[in-house]
Amino acid sequence: MNLIFPVLAAVLQASSATLDKFILSLKRVEFPHYIGVSFPLIFLITLGIFLVSRVGFPTEGFSGFWLILLALSIVSLVILNILFYRALDADYLSVIEPISLVSKVPTILLAALIFSGERNIIVIIFGIIAVLTVLWTNTEKGHLNFAKFSKPFFLYKLAVAPFGAVISLKLLQIWNPIALQMIKNGFAALVMLFLFWHSLKSVPRKSFPFLLITNILTSVAWILYYFSFQRLGIVQTVLIFSIQPFLVYFFALIFLKEKFKKKSFIAFIIVLICISAAHFLDKV
Repeated sequence: MNLIFPVLAAVLQASSATLDKFILSLKRVEFPHYIGVSFPLIFLITLGIFLVSRVGFPTEGFSGFWLILLALSIVSLVILNILFYRALDADYLSVIEPISLVSKVPTILLAALIFSGERNIIVIIFGIIAVLTVLWTNTEKGHLNFAKFSKPFFLYKLAVAPFGAVISLKLLQIWNPIALQMIKNGFAALVMLFLFWHSLKSVPRKSFPFLLITNILTSVAWILYYFSFQRLGIVQTVLIFSIQPFLVYFFALIFLKEKFKKKSFIAFIIVLICISAAHFLDKV
């Protein structure tokens, strides 16, 4: 039953990423417009889910050590999204998604080092194989191909993002995923409005329905992702979520008319085998 969280999160996030690229391809829509509108929308969506779910806040969540972790998590969220959407605006989906997975290998290893419950060598091996397979599909002559705005995103995902995952898992020891996302999105929305307020007036009206849909998808996806963190841990979640770039690829193939790549299809099969084998062997 717990598998439904990362699988559904991967499907929803893949749908959102595909729609994001479509929105950024519209005239007069660039990443400042997207971020300036999206984060207030994401906050309102998660606030609605929070109010309906009636979950509470941990009493110790806003003090001492936990407050520092929360602040670091919010800063990481803001920086990561600015770098991601600037890269997405300038580069192809087929390049951005594999870059997003670059951090998964150090994330898996860091989680296994810090949390004893994550130290399942079988799952770790299959997770690393799955992530490296995804990277293999997007390399030519040993190098990832990406535009200049993707390089800062690549370096951040490689060096900093793994610590963000560990901080999130630590916070989820006392926080409900819905409440945590609502608080993080609220502060991130304030920062994004401050930074990109000047861009909001020029956002074309025709983009708003798409912005609403994609932000509903990504809001629900991240809540499910954090529920998966709580129930399956970082390594299992990252392993299963490795199908997301391939779902993006297939959605882009169908809706954005990108070219079919035999290499990507083979890698997709390998990742599915890794996920199935790791999950089965982890239960034995």
